[in-house]
Amino acid sequence: MSLPVLEINWPGLPASVSAMSTTRRGGHSAAPYDDGAGGGGLNLGTHVGDAADTVARNRALLRQALPAEPIGLTQVHGTCVVNADVADITLASIEADACISTRAGVVCAIMTADCMPVLLADSRGRVVGAAHAGWRGLAGGVLQATVNAMRDCGADDIVAWLGPGIGPNAFEVGSDVLEAFKSSQPELSAFRPMPDRAGKYLADLPAHARHLLANVGVTRVAGGEHCTVSDEARFYSFRRNRVTGRMASMIWLS
Repeated sequence: MSLPVLEINWPGLPASVSAMSTTRRGGHSAAPYDDGAGGGGLNLGTHVGDAADTVARNRALLRQALPAEPIGLTQVHGTCVVNADVADITLASIEADACISTRAGVVCAIMTADCMPVLLADSRGRVVGAAHAGWRGLAGGVLQATVNAMRDCGADDIVAWLGPGIGPNAFEVGSDVLEAFKSSQPELSAFRPMPDRAGKYLADLPAHARHLLANVGVTRVAGGEHCTVSDEARFYSFRRNRVTGRMASMIWLS
């Protein structure tokens, strides 16, 4: 069975690097984890209320398209980066929000349903990384930490792809989120006040990510155009539905 994955348009991705991002389509899950069109959904999350055996079947479908079992992380909206080359985390779940690898066939994976997955690769195809970039992770520095960890492993010129996440016209936040970014990145300006709602703003996660990556020398950044909230036909969205599935974005050295 061929999974209906998202087409990734990523100029500059080395030929020795593979990347994949799933949608809500092509699986076995029933509502509210379905595909939104009367068919089974490809929910990959074990912690969202879906039947365990159904999630296992969905994960088995995904595994058929990968060279190895994806790295398992318990994402906590933090900045911890795991080096998969020195930690056996394929089966054991570790609290972290990013992972990197220099070994062929190691699949770095991030699970999302509104937070933005960010995939990264050394332009020479030597190091790959994946980061879970919701607003807390972005404000805390998860992208900078991932880039630094990749450079510690020999990465030089790094390219990035911003996966599906809550878009700039859908991500309504309060002043607490604005202040969280101002305290760490006072020059950031990717917030639009909502004229009809005092103290409310629309936040642009892709713009934040591009700015933060540029600050650490990563300027070739693709993606960022897919909004999980507005594209109900393709994506799960926690902000839209609350009870929903999880998708995965993955990268590995071929």
